[in-house]
Amino acid sequence: MYPEELVKPMRQQLVDSGFQELKSAQDVEEVLSKKGTTLVMVNSVCGCAAGTARPGAIASLQYVKTPDHLTTVFAGVDTESTNKAREMMVPFPPSSPCIALFKDGELVHMLERHHIEGRSAEMIASNLASAYEEFC
Repeated sequence: MYPEELVKPMRQQLVDSGFQELKSAQDVEEVLSKKGTTLVMVNSVCGCAAGTARPGAIASLQYVKTPDHLTTVFAGVDTESTNKAREMMVPFPPSSPCIALFKDGELVHMLERHHIEGRSAEMIASNLASAYEEFC
């Protein structure tokens, strides 16, 4: 478990951009039971989360079509909600960071860590924007 003073600014970056933090398995179940599209950002303390995943997810929100619900769980901190979110992302193995798009509770698009590492925030935003265009 990472200390809160370390993760607070990493959490805040997404919250300030309109993402809702999910802290429990019930939070994840509730948001994914809603109609519409839900983006789930599995946040992390790693460099690719800071360098490209969070900025890419945030930048993706400037497009015309965006998800109805923006959410985040924090790997290594919010264990219960992260485990539940990852359960919902099967068949993809756990990775962090990662970004998943759900439509009416069903996983429709996934960016795993290996899709994030070595890519720019702009590339991630563009990838997500294409998914929004198709599913939102």
